[in-house]
Amino acid sequence: MIKSMTAYACNEAEISNLTINCEIRSVNHRYSDVSLKLPDVLRFLEADLRILLGSQIKRGKIECTLSYKNQLKHGQGFVVNHDALATLLEATQQIEAQMLTPQAFSALDVLAFAGILQEPSTDKNELREGVTNLVKQTLAHLIVARVREGVQLKTLIEERCTKVREFVVIANQRVPVAIQLIRDKLKNKITELIAQPDFDRLEQELVFLAQKLDVSEELDRLTTHIKEVVRVLHEEEPAGKRLDFLMQELNREANTLGSKSVDTQISHIAIELKVLIEQMREQVQNIE
Repeated sequence: MIKSMTAYACNEAEISNLTINCEIRSVNHRYSDVSLKLPDVLRFLEADLRILLGSQIKRGKIECTLSYKNQLKHGQGFVVNHDALATLLEATQQIEAQMLTPQAFSALDVLAFAGILQEPSTDKNELREGVTNLVKQTLAHLIVARVREGVQLKTLIEERCTKVREFVVIANQRVPVAIQLIRDKLKNKITELIAQPDFDRLEQELVFLAQKLDVSEELDRLTTHIKEVVRVLHEEEPAGKRLDFLMQELNREANTLGSKSVDTQISHIAIELKVLIEQMREQVQNIE
């Protein structure tokens, strides 16, 4: 199944006293590259989440970001770190004793200091299960998006495969005409230069030249590679690397076709083939 490497998905869930948001985005990459951005409270899940993402996505740069908001429910309260509070108040008294005009401060001022206010503890097992399910759901949405865009990429590539086949047919039809034109041109040229040419020797030279200029082999390989592209597009396994290799082979044959041809029409077809192959190659770069 053709999947695009470019997609985005997001989701959120309430887990214990936290509202956790999950964002996963993917872009094209030569290999599989998983990146996680986690808050400290979820850092213990990094290894598990990395394995989960890597098992579902075989190619592409994946960035998974988790963030959270603390949602206190009825009956829950803030937890004050009394040791940190006592230390802060003691330090405050020592400073005030040396001040000419001590400034009053409120409880809210005290709470603003780092370490005074602690978040209610959350069960790690509950977090593990909830966050894993959240990431799985978000990942499922991402894969659906990758498949949806992959269908579009598949259609675009198949359309260009059809055009390549059409140009190959035209080129095959043109080959005998092109060879005959070369033969006639050479015969006329030699007839002009030699009063009594040896046409037996000339015929041998023309056969050799015709074989050298024959592009049938390149056209046959183009047809074979296009058949393979269409076959790979319908496979269930990730096809990006295989398609990328086939694009290189198609481009090589199109280049050879252009360099060997001395016929204007076939040379024009070679250029059109290279344009189509380059368009397919750009699409293939986004396929997993």
